[in-house]
Amino acid sequence: MTPVRLPALSETSAAICFLFVLLIPSATAGLVLINAGLGRFRNAAHAMLSALCVIAVAALVYFAIGAAWQGSAGQPAFALHVAGWDWNWIGAGGYFFRGLEPGGWSSLPALFGLMSAGLAAIVPLGSGADRWRLGASCASTVLLAGGTFPLFAHWAWGGGWLAQLGFVDSGGAGVIQVVGGLTALSITWILGPRRGKFNPDGMPSALPGHNAVLVLLGCFMAWLGWLGLNAAGAILFTGVAASRGVLIAANTTLGAGSAALSVAAITRARFGKTDASLCANGWVAGLVAVSAGCAIVRPAAAVIIGLIAGALVVYSVEWLELHLRIDDPGGSVPVHAVAGLWGLLAAGVAGPWLAQLVGISTLLGCILPLTYGLNWLLNKLSPQRVALEGERQGLDLYELGAGAYPDFMTHNEDFWQR
Repeated sequence: MTPVRLPALSETSAAICFLFVLLIPSATAGLVLINAGLGRFRNAAHAMLSALCVIAVAALVYFAIGAAWQGSAGQPAFALHVAGWDWNWIGAGGYFFRGLEPGGWSSLPALFGLMSAGLAAIVPLGSGADRWRLGASCASTVLLAGGTFPLFAHWAWGGGWLAQLGFVDSGGAGVIQVVGGLTALSITWILGPRRGKFNPDGMPSALPGHNAVLVLLGCFMAWLGWLGLNAAGAILFTGVAASRGVLIAANTTLGAGSAALSVAAITRARFGKTDASLCANGWVAGLVAVSAGCAIVRPAAAVIIGLIAGALVVYSVEWLELHLRIDDPGGSVPVHAVAGLWGLLAAGVAGPWLAQLVGISTLLGCILPLTYGLNWLLNKLSPQRVALEGERQGLDLYELGAGAYPDFMTHNEDFWQR
């Protein structure tokens, strides 16, 4: 099987790519705000601190071992020789960023991976909101940033066997979003639903988020970050010129916008009102879905991808709750896993569709069982769900000792005589 080799970046392209990479934390901040806003007010500070902690853990673990296992195209790797072909399956780089040129552009893939690992680690926080212990979320992030993320990232981005087949994932719809979304699905299964989510007959109850403004603000920040994420990923792992960034920005915006409008139209037709939180999830789902083929599809195709992604969010949320009893406060599974899988499939229209199907099958048949098994073992060693008292009291007070909104509470000193 032919090794994957991408063209070297010019100084100008590398500098532009670096600027795009610096936008990625905005995407991370956007997802953090969305997750916090869709949760309950008594868990808001916990949601924000958990995000900060898992980003830190992801960065350190990726720095220690993840980057070495992800590797880069053309760099040393371990390969399995099967049926006359060399199947590149894991990187063999140096741990702790050893071997990277500290003053050169060659370390850009490692920096991109560092940012991407943190972004992927944020996704499961939405599904575990209101009941996932801080320490447990950090421990789960170790498994993601040091295991499932670099493994699939090597296969798709690091010159691995999927890349050798022609698998396309420019902005990380599979590597970042689906890997994070499947981890989120595993977490929801392990933690179980929140108290009060399902009645004795198994019917779901609405537990609306506490701050729609935070959620919608997160959409704007995610949009900015995704412009950088998709452009940098396409330059580094698809080999496109930096000038393709104009098309990528257009496709990213069209995908997000059409998905949000799709959700708005569907919820208006079905419920008589436009659902703000579902529209926000639709916006992000459009960003996710268009990421895979952002550098190779035409703008009209990006609109179609977004429209279908928005519809998938609306109906998959309902199906997951009614049929699988999945309680996912942040919508991480439909937004990142379902929309990401759709995006990978849609990218096959402009690329090698068979390789895309193989990649999707690998995510569902390998990464999902792996991430579920690792988190299941972690839960056996130390339960990941907070105690019943903590869920009733709120994670802010139970784990942090202070709430995010103290003015919501009555203080005795407000009524003392002066």
